[in-house]
Amino acid sequence: MTGSNGMPSPNLGLRENLAQFSLLVLINAFVGGMVGLERAILPSMAEEEFGLVARAALLSFIVAFGLSKALSNYMAGRLSDRWGRKPVLVVGWFVALPVPFLLMWAPSWRWVVATNVLLGLSQGLTWSATVIMKIDLAGPKQRGLAMGLNEFAGYLAVGLTALATGYIAARYGLRPAPFTLGVVFAALGTVLSLFMVRETRTHAEKESSNLVRGKRAGSWVAGSVFLRVLWTDRELSAANQAGFVNNLNDGMAWGLFPLVFASAGMSLRQIGWLAAIYPAVWGLGQLVTGAASDHLGRKPLIVLGMCVQSCAIALIAFASSFGGFALAAILLGGGTAMVYPTLLAVIGDVADPPWRASAVGVYRLWRDSGYAGGALIAGVVADWFGVTAAVICVAGLTLLSGLVVQVRMSETLRVQR
Repeated sequence: MTGSNGMPSPNLGLRENLAQFSLLVLINAFVGGMVGLERAILPSMAEEEFGLVARAALLSFIVAFGLSKALSNYMAGRLSDRWGRKPVLVVGWFVALPVPFLLMWAPSWRWVVATNVLLGLSQGLTWSATVIMKIDLAGPKQRGLAMGLNEFAGYLAVGLTALATGYIAARYGLRPAPFTLGVVFAALGTVLSLFMVRETRTHAEKESSNLVRGKRAGSWVAGSVFLRVLWTDRELSAANQAGFVNNLNDGMAWGLFPLVFASAGMSLRQIGWLAAIYPAVWGLGQLVTGAASDHLGRKPLIVLGMCVQSCAIALIAFASSFGGFALAAILLGGGTAMVYPTLLAVIGDVADPPWRASAVGVYRLWRDSGYAGGALIAGVVADWFGVTAAVICVAGLTLLSGLVVQVRMSETLRVQR
C-alpha cells in the first residue's frame, strides 16, 4: 500500500516497527544516563567543593535544569510538528556533547548551574523527540505500553548511572572520573540519532488520515492547544497538574534526599545505592504499568500512584536507617512508575495526531517546570524550617494532586478505543 506521495504507507504498531522502536528505546537510555550523572554526587559536590550551605542556593542547579528543560520541551513539540522529529533529536544530542566536560572542570558553582541549563535544553529536545516518535510508531492500540518502554529505558538508565557514579566517586573522587560516563553516552546517542534513526512523522499522518475517515480529527491552533492542555480540557489539565507535582517531588528528591541520607550517616556508596533504587524501580515498574494502563485504564493508576508517592516521601522524612530509606525509595519508584507513562498515554489518548506533538510539548513544559518548583519550595522551606519540614510539605502536595485527578479527570482509555 502506498501513500499520496507515492511512497509506501507506514504501518502502525510495535511489532511492525520493532527495529526503529528498539533503537529509540536504546537512545532514550543514553538520554536518561546523561541526567543520572548528577543524581548521587552533585549535592555533595556543592557542599564539599564549592562550600554551599544554604539549601536554596544549593538547589539552584535543579531550578536551572527544570526551567531550561521545560521550555525546550515546548519548543520540541512545536518544532516536531513543523520540521519533523529526527532533526529535534539530533540537535538535542549536539547540545549535550559539552555537558560532561563542563561538569568535570567547572571552576565555580555558577558554571555548574550554567551547565545544567545546557543539560535541561538537551533533555527536553531528546526525551520529547523519543516520546513523540514512539507514540507515532505505536499507534492507538499500544500507546501505554510504548510509553512504559520509553520511560523504563530512560529511568532505569538514570538509576544505574547514579549507582555507577556513586561507586566511581567513592574510589576516585567527585571529579572528574564519574562524568566520563557522560562522554560515552553523548557520543553514542549522537551517532545513533544522526545515522540510524528514521523520521516518524509519516506514521502520525497515517493515523491522522484514519481519524479523518472516522470523523474525529479537527483543526488546531497553537494558542488553543496551550490553553486546552493547561486548563480548558478537564482530562488534559488534570494530567498537566499531576505531571507538574510529580516532577516537583522528583526535584526535591534529587536535591534533598542525598543530604537527608548523609545527615543520617550514610556513606557515599550507600547514598549511591539509595539514589539508584528509586529511579531503577521507577524504570523497571513502567514495563508493567504502561501496559497495564492499556487494560485497566489511566485514572486508577494515576490516583493510586500519587498516593503511594506521598506515603513514600513521608517515610523518607522519618526513616533513619538504610533499610528504611531503601523501602521508601522502592515505594516512591513504584508510585512514580504508575503515574509517569500513564500521564503521557492520557495526552496521546485525547490529542489528535495533527496537534499531538504540540500537546506533548505543552504537557512536558509544565511537567518539567515542576523541577524548578520543587527545588524552590524545598530550598526555601528547608532554609526556614528544616529539611524534614520540606520533605513533609512536598508529601502533602503530592497527595493533594492525586485528589485533584480523582475529582477532575474522567477515564481517557475509551477515547482512543
